[in-house]
Amino acid sequence: MGSEDSQYEVLVVGGSFAGLSAALMLARARKRVLLIDAGQPRNRFAAHSHGVLGHDGKTPQALLAEALAQLMAYPSVSLKQAMATDAERTDSGFALRLDSGQRVSGRKLVLATGVRDLPPDLPGLRGRWGRSVLHCPYCHGFEYAGRPLGVLATGDVSLHQALLIPEWGPTTYFTQALTDPDAEARRQLQALGVRIEPVPVVALQGEGTALSAAVLADGRTLPVEAMFVAPRIEPAGGLPSQLGCELVEGLLGPYLKVDELKRTSVPGVFAAGDLAAPMHSAAMALAAGAMAGLSAHRALLEERPGLLAA
Repeated sequence: MGSEDSQYEVLVVGGSFAGLSAALMLARARKRVLLIDAGQPRNRFAAHSHGVLGHDGKTPQALLAEALAQLMAYPSVSLKQAMATDAERTDSGFALRLDSGQRVSGRKLVLATGVRDLPPDLPGLRGRWGRSVLHCPYCHGFEYAGRPLGVLATGDVSLHQALLIPEWGPTTYFTQALTDPDAEARRQLQALGVRIEPVPVVALQGEGTALSAAVLADGRTLPVEAMFVAPRIEPAGGLPSQLGCELVEGLLGPYLKVDELKRTSVPGVFAAGDLAAPMHSAAMALAAGAMAGLSAHRALLEERPGLLAA
């Protein structure tokens, strides 16, 4: 892997909510921590971050920048703005290669690299992702309350979305010829006032990143100001597979299997945030990151004879 840097006690990969939270817990335990971040948080497309107590409505960039500044005030924390491309076990823990070619090592490893969204390839969708094409109503639904809303089917999970989104406004469920609600589902949707549209959406229209209409295959346009989509996801980066971490198949895609202490199937490797959960939000990532950091600290203590039982 090239020349090795000095060894840290814990390597934390990923500098968004989960990674920063894990690193903060370890910093407060006075552990030597290296935070590695490539600067590509999942919510970078969103204008505002919601649901984080005390910080509701801040831009994701401002919230993360403030958190990072607080973290870096701890003398035992170091930061490398880079991408970790390769990982391996060593006699003393783990080693990572960065895209700069540098090699760093640590006794324990926290993975908070997040997931990659794979939304449908539909004209007009990607440029509006995180703005008017959304995946989480709890994060962004309030701002679109009372406006015409849509749910774009991507699979079976979309029916659950279609039953939820009417909480925020009048909803059209675009089945995209992928889902055909059965009689009971139709009854539930109709009871909520959801319009079921079987003709596929072929494009989205609107000024800039705003959304105003869905264009259907038969030439009709329907007014929609926010479209909710449950995209397929995949782990961002190849570190978990290189280390042999076990995956679980969720409704939207695979995620890392962890226990209640955020331990993966590989001893010494912990994971938190969207990478290691079937449900995603900034608040959940913060809590999971804190647990991962505490667990990594405990694992360090367990290596000291007589301090903690393994």
